[in-house]
Amino acid sequence: MYGTFKDHVAGELAAIEEAGLTKHERGIRGPQSAEITADGAEVLNFCANNYLGLADDPRILDAATGALQEWGYGLASVRFICGTQEQHLELERRLADFLGTDEAILYSSCFDANGGVFETLFSAEDAIISDELNHASIIDGIRLSKARRLRYRNRDLADLEEQLRAASDARHRVIVTDGVFSMDGYIAPLAEICDLAERYDALVFVDDSHAVGFVGENGRGTPELCGVADRVDIYTGTFGKALGGASGGYVASHAEIVALLRQRSRPYLFSNTLAPAIVAGTLTALDLVEGSADLRSRLRSNAALFRERMEAEGFDLLPGEHPIVPVMFGDAAKTARIAREMQERGVYVTAFSFPVVPRDLARIRVQLSAAHTPEQVERCVAAFVAARAAVAYTRVQRKSCKEVLAKKSLQEYLCMHDE
Repeated sequence: MYGTFKDHVAGELAAIEEAGLTKHERGIRGPQSAEITADGAEVLNFCANNYLGLADDPRILDAATGALQEWGYGLASVRFICGTQEQHLELERRLADFLGTDEAILYSSCFDANGGVFETLFSAEDAIISDELNHASIIDGIRLSKARRLRYRNRDLADLEEQLRAASDARHRVIVTDGVFSMDGYIAPLAEICDLAERYDALVFVDDSHAVGFVGENGRGTPELCGVADRVDIYTGTFGKALGGASGGYVASHAEIVALLRQRSRPYLFSNTLAPAIVAGTLTALDLVEGSADLRSRLRSNAALFRERMEAEGFDLLPGEHPIVPVMFGDAAKTARIAREMQERGVYVTAFSFPVVPRDLARIRVQLSAAHTPEQVERCVAAFVAARAAVAYTRVQRKSCKEVLAKKSLQEYLCMHDE
């Protein structure tokens, strides 16, 4: 039986390889950090989501180690049977207090959180209006719901309003957006989105995975940055990025919404409880975020330094202030070669090309961390300069990339978002 299916799978893999889209995984030795060992070589890491540098912070490691002794390795159960410890309840209380919501509920990942929200809350009488560049977990979660699905162009408020008008006959409407779009580092215009939501009687849902812990004055994310923390109805996010870099996710919302998720959200009801060590580590991460602004300040300084130095060296960057900094090259093959050249020079980065990003907008997405030193940032810039020279990336190619950027055409993303 497997013979013909094996040929089919092998053909799919060959096509991926021929298109240059095969994803290769490099094994690293030791903890996630600003400097890691990959394939036996010491390299600077500029492509992790370790925004606050907490993935190997000794205070979080101590908390997780202590939790293994006090709370055990795992619960071997789901929450409503016998999988709820006091520290799970404490983390939910802390999250709700931190984000300013009534309640919060834990999931094994933010992918599961987004997968468990829409089917539970919205049905065929309702409408979900989603930004076209939302994360895959949001797209998959929306597909599970029977609600009507509408899509608006990335951060395009006029198109969003048009979709809200189109959904005017729905029982309930919800606008769904990432707080930060991970391939571009762009921040959603949440104040204007909330204005439209109020005008058209819609809920607002924000996945703030690439912002919680470090964006906003107190690290409470894009709603705090945009001044709309009290106008967002549903927050989702992850502990796998700034808040320790491990795993786990959450929904924070109104009390009634969280109560309904506890009763009907399938990823919550049928997944094992979040591991005790991760809960303890995340509680400590929240302590660190709430106790000091030093890590956020360092992260902002590193991002600003990198942008300033790269622009001085003539590289094309997508504008912004977020520590996600896309360095644009356009040509996919040359972008991949530049990434390899940089790794040979001791800087670990990843190239992204179609279909992950639009055709002719290939890029290297650099992610800064509070753990980076200014000297390491300078080494990264120097590696970019040397790699560009080694690949002979020309001004003509740079101009071509800028022309594509100017057109702002994102339609090729839609092949990844078909519903």
